[in-house]
Amino acid sequence: MTQILSAKSAAYLDLENQFGAHNYHPLPVVLEKGEGVFLWDVEGKRYYDFLSGYSAVNQGHCHPRIIASLVAQAQKLTLTSRAFHNNLLGEYARFITGFFGYDKVLPMNTGVEGGETAIKLARRWAYAKKGVPENQAKVLFAEGNFWGRTLAAISSSTDPSSYRGFGPYMPGFELVPYNDLASLEKALQDPNMAAFMVEPIQGEAGVVVPDEGYLQKVRALCTEYNVLLIADEIQTGLARTGKMLACDHEQVRPDILILGKALSGGVLPVSAVLADDEVMMNIHPGEHGSTYGGNPLACAVAMTALTVLKEEGMAENAEKMGQLLRSELAKLDSPLISTIRGKGLLNAIVIQHPNPDAAWDLCLDLKENGLLAKPTHGDKIRFAPPLLINREQILESVSIIGHSLSRFS
Repeated sequence: MTQILSAKSAAYLDLENQFGAHNYHPLPVVLEKGEGVFLWDVEGKRYYDFLSGYSAVNQGHCHPRIIASLVAQAQKLTLTSRAFHNNLLGEYARFITGFFGYDKVLPMNTGVEGGETAIKLARRWAYAKKGVPENQAKVLFAEGNFWGRTLAAISSSTDPSSYRGFGPYMPGFELVPYNDLASLEKALQDPNMAAFMVEPIQGEAGVVVPDEGYLQKVRALCTEYNVLLIADEIQTGLARTGKMLACDHEQVRPDILILGKALSGGVLPVSAVLADDEVMMNIHPGEHGSTYGGNPLACAVAMTALTVLKEEGMAENAEKMGQLLRSELAKLDSPLISTIRGKGLLNAIVIQHPNPDAAWDLCLDLKENGLLAKPTHGDKIRFAPPLLINREQILESVSIIGHSLSRFS
């Protein structure tokens, strides 16, 4: 589908193309403002945001309480490094460990850093506590996982576009099919297995929801074979799926919990790894860290971002609005949609069409009609608006989606 851009938008795209690395393929829209569930481009056109910065903006764009915390702290102190103490890190550590019920937190910045941290913790625990021989620890992942594009992250990937041409890969990583308990149990019997790192719902794979009870059985198997359960809740956590954590749907408590994205409400990179002392206290000074991890600006923002989620009932709203979104999408009865799936406000549709670019073309048409979404893995489109979206906005958004679908029938 041909897109006609204004001279103003085209100029911004030309700048990126000329001076920026070509490692993304964005929709051709240039945004300059966001508020709540909406974004505006440089021409002033308004859009519903149905991606939420890959769930980093759960609380809505530029949430006033979060921005107020950001500005107030930025005017006092932003960074000390961990060479010194600051007055907010201890307060934040007490807050977030109490919020999620763990002994300790290790603060980092990006989600992929959280994943790397969790793996280091698991390997060290395996050597110090489980008795795995040095350099023999293994970490298990589910096929279809996505937790970033560092060398470690792509070493666990089954997506050739992530890993092809970047080897050699991290040793000690193994894979099992997602949602396959028999394969999981067989792999966990390896005495050198340190951890199983898994997304409660696979986001980048296209919002793949496992069978009911899967996580509970994963928890039981990890306990039985003395393997740590690492929950990658970077995208599924923080109220996105209708609970504060996606693991909460099955009352599962992971040994290591990774959070990121909406931990700052989308205003700066903040991630966190939570665990109990049995796991966390095997890391000692000089063995892991980050210049920016635990900086006072991040601490202030994260406390407010979590408070907003809870006080404004965003998990409860995500549950109700997610049910409404899926039911209204089903009512469209579009032959182009083969599957509607999701939990809370993390949803996806699978497009069936002879044209392999149909999902991309549909997203281009949605953009023209005032809604921003992005395909993943070719034929899947995620629908994940900010969690403060209301009933009227859901109905208007589905109307836009229905109008665009009708153009492809």
